[in-house]
This record gives sequence, C-alpha cells and structure tokens, in this order.
Amino acid sequence: MILPNGRLMPFEQAAPTGQIASVSDRGLRAEDTVRESQRELRLIVDNIPGFVWCASTDGQLIYINNRLSEYVGAPVESLWGQGWLTSIHPHDRTAARDTWMRCVATGAPLENQYRLRRADGVYRWFYVPRHLGHTSDGQPTLWYGLLVDIEERKRAEQALAVQNSRLQLLLNLTNRITRKQSEERLQRENVALREEIDKASMFEEIVGTSPALKAVLSRISKVAPIDSTVLITGETGTGKELVARAVHRRSIRASRPFVSVNCAAIPRDLVASELFGHEKGAFTGATQQHLGRFELASGGTIFLDEVGELLPPTQIALLRVLQEREFERVGGTGSIRADVRVIAATNRDLQAAVRSGTFRSDLFYRLHVFPLEVPPLRERKEDIALLVDYFIDRYARKAGKHITSVNKKTLRLLQSYTWPGNVRELQNVIERSVILCDTETFSIDESWLPHQPLLMEAKSGTVVNRLRLQEKRVIEAALKESRGRVFGLSGAAARLGIARSTLESKIRSLKIDKNRFKS
Repeated sequence: MILPNGRLMPFEQAAPTGQIASVSDRGLRAEDTVRESQRELRLIVDNIPGFVWCASTDGQLIYINNRLSEYVGAPVESLWGQGWLTSIHPHDRTAARDTWMRCVATGAPLENQYRLRRADGVYRWFYVPRHLGHTSDGQPTLWYGLLVDIEERKRAEQALAVQNSRLQLLLNLTNRITRKQSEERLQRENVALREEIDKASMFEEIVGTSPALKAVLSRISKVAPIDSTVLITGETGTGKELVARAVHRRSIRASRPFVSVNCAAIPRDLVASELFGHEKGAFTGATQQHLGRFELASGGTIFLDEVGELLPPTQIALLRVLQEREFERVGGTGSIRADVRVIAATNRDLQAAVRSGTFRSDLFYRLHVFPLEVPPLRERKEDIALLVDYFIDRYARKAGKHITSVNKKTLRLLQSYTWPGNVRELQNVIERSVILCDTETFSIDESWLPHQPLLMEAKSGTVVNRLRLQEKRVIEAALKESRGRVFGLSGAAARLGIARSTLESKIRSLKIDKNRFKS
C-alpha cells in the first residue's frame, strides 16, 4: 500500500491485527517475497521514462514518481492532496479540478488536457488519462494515471486553426467578387497566409525566470483577456513581436487571425493601401480591388511593428480606426467596420517624436492605453543560461548534432557581454556556433562579440568616452545640416548613411536634443 508520503507500507502494518503472530515460516517468506516485489515495482515506476501518479479513492494525491517530481521542481510534500493544482496553468486549473472531481464522484475513467508548469517556469500541454483500480471482488482501491506531453501536437493544432480561420475568411470573400477576381486575389493572399502559418508553427516560448521578465509576463496575463490597445516598447531584438503574439494567444481572439505588419518595411506611399486596401483604379497600377491588412485581421489582432515610422496622413487614418472603429479603402467612398484589436510596437521614443512634431499626440495617447516595456537582455542576465540551453537544443536538433555541455568560460563570456542586439544577437551567435561545433561541448569564438574589448577598456574611462564624444559631434553636425530632421532624403540618417531607427537610438543614448537644430 502507498502512504501519503510516497513510501510503501510494510506488509505487516497492512495486515489485520493478530494475523502476524500466527504466521508460519512459510508465511514470513511470502511476506519477504511480497516486499521485495513491491520494492522492485517502486524502482521500475520511479525510473520509467514517463510521469506516473497515484491517488486515493476520495481524490487525494498520494504518490508521484521521481521523473514527475523532478519535472515539476516542487517539494513532493507540497503536491499531496489537492496541492498538485498549483502546478497547473491558472487558466486550466478550474477545468482540471472539475474533471477530476467528476472522475472521483462517478468512478468513470475521464480524460482531460491541461498545461503543467516545468521547474524553469515554462508551461507545456499534457494529456492526462486516469483509471480506477479494483480488488478481485470489485472494491475500488486506488486511482492510477499518466501525464503524456502533447505540446508539439497542440502547436500543430494551433497552426491548423490559424490556417482554417484564414481559409474560411477567403471562402466568404469569394461570394462577393467574380471568379476571376477571386483567383487573382487568392494568389496574392496565399503568400500572407503561408507566412502567418509559418510564424504560428515556429512560435518560440518566452524563456526566462528573471524578475524583469516575470513582471512583463504578469502584465501580459492581465491585459490579454481585455480587448485594450497595447503599445509595446523596447530596444531592437528584445522580442516585441513575441510579446504581441503572447497577448493574442491568451486573448478571446486567439482563434482568429494574427496579422503582423512592419510599417518601416513598406514603401511609405504604399502603407495606406497595405493597411486599409484600395479600390480598382484608385491609383496607377491598381488594376483590381485589394484587401488591406485590417480586413484580413477581422475578428482577430493586427500587430503594427515600427508604428513610429508612419507618415502623418497614415497616422490620421489609424487614429480614425482607433476612435471610430472604421476605415475606408484608398479610392473608396464607403466605410468599413473594423473589428480588430490593435497592438503596436516601436523602439523609438514616441513622446520625443510628439514634441518634435513628427508623431501626432492624439494618436500617441490612443496607442498608449496599456504600455508594455520589454527589458533588454542586459537587464535580465539571469535568463542568459536558460536561453543558451534553449537555443543550443533547438539548433543542435536541426543540425543533427549532440551537444551535452557548455564550456564554462563560454558561459561566463556570454553572461558578461552586454548584448546590444539583445536576444536576437544571442540567438544568431548560438546558431552560428552550433553549426561550427565539432564536439559535444559548446563553445564560441570570443571575436564574435566585437564590443567586448571596448567594454573592458571603458573601466578606465578614456577610449569609450573619446569615441562617444566623436560620435556625438558627427551626429550633431548632420542634424545641423538637416535642420533637425532625422528621416527623409535630406534627413540626418540619409546624410550619415544609417537607418533611421539606429540614428534615433544613438540620439537617445548620447542625450542629443535634436529640436535645438530646427531653427
């Protein structure tokens, strides 16, 4: 018999009082055989490559095997009784408890699925079958169950749901246009559909347990179920789109499309057409009607990355969507209802852009309903070791390599580096290193972290200060020539030959007041 502390009750304690004294030598040998069988069974159960648990007939957990205990990473005693519910995702906890209570009440072997927290804080989906054991005369004894990891299946189901949702939208639209127009439009939209499915199937879990990241995840869980506009800020490479997808996946719109638009990657004179669509003949080259991203995202979420790059006319159109929940196609006359949740992101200082007049203040306050700032990797260094393990596992499996450990010097180097490119830079370094790795021990080339020598010399306060001062002078000279204008053909970014977002970041880090050059 299994006790609540997970130990096996000795045979003599389980036997009725008075029987032990009368047991013959043969009976004692039988007891020894039974106890040895129990120990062997316990050893087998503790070491099988699966998660096994056992509960009493009234539904109280009394045993888990070693594999499950190590996975959860919680004290075994904290899981007894109903304590196991604390390791289940908060959104799944009520359904898991209700299903279990129905099993206990009816004795029926019901099955369910829920997300279980791993020792590092990551949740994964599990399928949970259970069965009630009986004695030879039909009396119930104990509940037995397994936990089967179905995370990959769930991801595939989600990708399929996205595909089916988009296909259904396309099928509905075909009823409003001619067959020829439908075929031409399907060819265009199929590209966006494939991109969306690829992104859904390649969705990366947000990895980390640092306080800074936990604070962001807490805010995500609070705002996700509410249909509020979210503005995500943070440096490049911090994973702003990943945060946006996390908000969508935990919202009431999770089964509907998630459409991502990089506002900086679209030619500025085509942004309005791409966002809101256009009618046939709206401009030269508009040979047929085109559906915009807001229509494709109907019922779901639209993610506007680099929203600070929008031109004033497009800012006005976006403001109307946020205020009136409607828009017009380019060249159109009728209003279209917008049933879309808007999530925007930027690595620019929008408040500074408002002060300089390049971004509308009313649009800023409409977007700034619920701000989410993603911390840079240098502020969550506790997560670097977890991220390294995660990316090594991912790329080693892709490359067919077996990497079992990380060189200690390499890990110290990775943890001491400031990562100006954040998680994206770390990911690229790991992928490159895995490709070149020929042993089971992971290591990197120190020369791949080019800023490290400068950072080491910064302690003396000479080299870096001179370089920053020189860089500041060059940028101020370009701003003076462009009269404080950053972007455009005559802007400072074009004069310096660097991206607008890069120049904006340098202006902020060097504390340059670009407004004083406008007069």
